Amino acid sequence: MWQEYNPNPIQSRIVGDCSVRAISKALDVPWEKAYMMLCSNGFAMGDLPSSNATIASVLRQHGFYRDVIDNECPDCYTIADFCKDNPEGVYVLGTGNHVATVVDGVLYDAWNSENEIPQYVFFKQEEEKK
Repeated sequence: MWQEYNPNPIQSRIVGDCSVRAISKALDVPWEKAYMMLCSNGFAMGDLPSSNATIASVLRQHGFYRDVIDNECPDCYTIADFCKDNPEGVYVLGTGNHVATVVDGVLYDAWNSENEIPQYVFFKQEEEKK
């Protein structure tokens, strides 16, 4: 299930803003704080705030771990499927060109990205599926 989520203070739908929205939702912090975390880490790493490495560094600093999505059906397992399979926990999904957050089986994003194909997931260890 998709729930519109756009914490941008002026409700802008900036292209490339998905990493800020995803971090904001996953860490339950305002958009501005998520933006500054990404900028600070990106600056320290010599990378952009929206790069996969920068996003990963912020999430790891907050107890998240990364895993790949099972490759059984690489072109048919969607974010909607992931939501159904993960009714509890906080997850940040990466598709290769987009990042979104799932909380308790609900996709939070500025647009309905349920049909996107996730490639990797960040999760907290205590929320890992057994």
